[in-house]
Amino acid sequence: MDVLAQQLFNGLTIGSVYALVALGLTLVYGILHVPNFAHGALYMVGGYVTLMSMTLLGMPYFVGMFIAILVVGVIAILMERLVFNQLRDSPPIHDKIAAIGLLLFLETLIRVIWGSDYRSMTTPFSDDIVSFLGITVTTQRILIVVAAILVMIALQLFLKKTMVGASIVAMSQDREGAFLQGINANRVAMLTFFISGSLAAIAAALNSPINLVFPDMGHLVILKAFVIVIIGGMGSVPGAILGGYILGFSESLGATFISAEYSDIIAFVLLVIILTVKPQGLFAKGAH
Repeated sequence: MDVLAQQLFNGLTIGSVYALVALGLTLVYGILHVPNFAHGALYMVGGYVTLMSMTLLGMPYFVGMFIAILVVGVIAILMERLVFNQLRDSPPIHDKIAAIGLLLFLETLIRVIWGSDYRSMTTPFSDDIVSFLGITVTTQRILIVVAAILVMIALQLFLKKTMVGASIVAMSQDREGAFLQGINANRVAMLTFFISGSLAAIAAALNSPINLVFPDMGHLVILKAFVIVIIGGMGSVPGAILGGYILGFSESLGATFISAEYSDIIAFVLLVIILTVKPQGLFAKGAH
């Protein structure tokens, strides 16, 4: 029973990180119809900026996270302005090629600046151990779960309760209609990319202390984020959150009760099963 509880909490931790990354991806796809393969690179840059802010500049952990949010958010805006906005009227394949090019560019840039070594990130919460209900976890894992839930609630309130958020939702539902209502499409596009990049940076800053920081760290994350977005329904915010936790729990329980060697394959098995039953994804009707 303790093992099951432990793995359920681990699944909650992993699922929280997946959900944050997938939220940024699904926002950009839902509003701008851009399959941003470079989102994994934004996640990677978020980890590096947080780490280097702490080690090189001596910043506290949360300040490093805040710097990462700003840096990655600005990089995401530059992506939108300099690349994706220029390709708005081009064939869809151009967006995909450009996104892969951005992914490779950012990874190469990080290698040139900081090398290819694996690096660890230590935070004030890395070594503190907490035991409750038969579960033993570090406070960093508790921080991941709590922070991710708070960020998701804040995002939902922002989208539902503010005029700017309503503009983003309107753009996702009907881009031309929103434009006719006077919504500034360029401003909404930049804000959407900033939010997307910020979510990736937060996920990386939270997750890096329990993993390693290295240039390829975004590869597997972005693959799983796409699986989550497809499972939840392309462009669906609730679908991305639910899909993230479904995948997190599946991986954690599968690694324990089946085999740890197959934990990364579970995502794609899950994708096949869900798409066979519901090809449009779990929240296709509610997608926006």
